[in-house]
Amino acid sequence: MFSFFAMLSRMKYINRWGLMRNTRPESLSEHSFETAVIAHALALLRCRRFGGCVSPERAATLALFHDAPEIITGDLPTPVKYFSPSIRGEYARVEEAAKEKLLSMLPEDLRGEYAPLLAEGGPEEAELHALLKAADKLSALIKCLQERRAGNLEFLQAEKTLRRSVEDMHLPEVDVFLREFLPAFCLTLDELEGEQSGEKRERER
Repeated sequence: MFSFFAMLSRMKYINRWGLMRNTRPESLSEHSFETAVIAHALALLRCRRFGGCVSPERAATLALFHDAPEIITGDLPTPVKYFSPSIRGEYARVEEAAKEKLLSMLPEDLRGEYAPLLAEGGPEEAELHALLKAADKLSALIKCLQERRAGNLEFLQAEKTLRRSVEDMHLPEVDVFLREFLPAFCLTLDELEGEQSGEKRERER
């Protein structure tokens, strides 16, 4: 019996933003799915609009697994994780041990397939991992926007920091996402449906 997939299913029990007051908890499972959707979109934008040649499917797959070690380590709050170089170094070692632990829960003939999904990635996938990092930050930014939309100012500084961080990446596909897709996350369901209806009417003219 192997417990790898049963352990992955426990991502839904790990909550993010542990030090912050949330109007609605966000699980690691939710974040991983949203990051995968965004990573797929960023890779697609790179290929369709900016002459790139990366795999949106690979980007989405890497994103699904990018926080898997936190099933074992938990989501260490950012202020703690980056408090000092020594703490960051120790946490990196704990993450590596968690990855090895997860891989040990697979049959031996599958470990080689999943190991790259849990790794930082080599030079051959540097482009994808840059998009994944951007998607990760965009997902966090969306969480901040939605908390502020709900009247929670706890996330206000995090929103400013994350927005500056993604803008400073100077990735054209990220700029497109910020401009064309991010504003919709501040809308209500009625507004979202009305926005789409308005766009449809505009196209039909």
